[in-house]
Amino acid sequence: MVIQYKCPDCGADMLFDSDTGKLSCDSCGRKDDIAGFPQELVSNVFAEDEAVEYHCNNCGAVIITDADTTATSCSFCNAAVVLGDRLSGNLAPSKVIPFTISKDKAMQAFKKWCRNGLLTPKGFMTADRVKSITGMYVPFWLYDLNSKANVDALCTRIKSYTRGDYIYTETSYYDVHRSIDLNYLKVPVDASEKMDDKLMDKLEPYEYKELKDFNTPYLAGYIAEKYNYDDMELFPRVKSRIDHYVDAYISSTTAEYSSTVYRNKQVDTQQKGAYYTLFPVWMVCYDYNQSEHIFAMNGQTGKIVGKPPISKGKVTAWFAGIASISFVILRGVGWIAGGGL
Repeated sequence: MVIQYKCPDCGADMLFDSDTGKLSCDSCGRKDDIAGFPQELVSNVFAEDEAVEYHCNNCGAVIITDADTTATSCSFCNAAVVLGDRLSGNLAPSKVIPFTISKDKAMQAFKKWCRNGLLTPKGFMTADRVKSITGMYVPFWLYDLNSKANVDALCTRIKSYTRGDYIYTETSYYDVHRSIDLNYLKVPVDASEKMDDKLMDKLEPYEYKELKDFNTPYLAGYIAEKYNYDDMELFPRVKSRIDHYVDAYISSTTAEYSSTVYRNKQVDTQQKGAYYTLFPVWMVCYDYNQSEHIFAMNGQTGKIVGKPPISKGKVTAWFAGIASISFVILRGVGWIAGGGL
């Protein structure tokens, strides 16, 4: 099922406008609120191994896409299309954070980011070799989690005092028990096999106040992917993400003691809810020095992550500058010391 949005006034294709948050017609300027659109997801789900051929409603061309794509554009007429049957049943997202940064603004922000690189090559800083910049909705699971912890520990308080010519150290020992109940809401984990997990983690945080109930018009004009891993498959990963937060909280409850030795620490983390959500990401492919460099930009906040190339000359100059500054400081210290003799 191919979903395309036509302007009721002029018949042109309508796209999601990141500046207004509305479905927009570039031809006549009409803008429609997405909240008023009906849910257009079909009720049946096609089996993954079932061959489905999609055709553009504009030109009739076959839409070329892989099995994970849920929104794309026609390769012949560039019309925005949403593949509704891949967004139905268990594959229907619950929430979406719409793009708030347009393609033009994303490009400007990326060029500015490149110019700020202190150790990147001059040729890279010009940002004139961007091969592609693609707006895509990446599938995430947002987890609501509850962690219950029971802890038994031996803690000490140490104090020192002076009496006469002697310094005394007094150590008091305490048996400490903690029963802790923690709740974590909307912890994100990306569910796409294609995306680099570490790259997606670094794009956080997203502002959840902009979470919307999902509707297909948000996808018009962008690429979107469906999840490859369900919430149960990714639960071990989200649990590992919060483990250090749980440990940090447990440690904070005994911070008033001088030392803590855990005799028993049991933590039970349970999933209370999981929401299939689409997050906006601009993927930038930069062709520099005959190799491709991939960067990602948070489509809501503009945060950019990725590893730019490093200029060996700038690194050498930077270390040489640090060394010369250290030498000057040492010479100054030596001169002062010498003058005092």
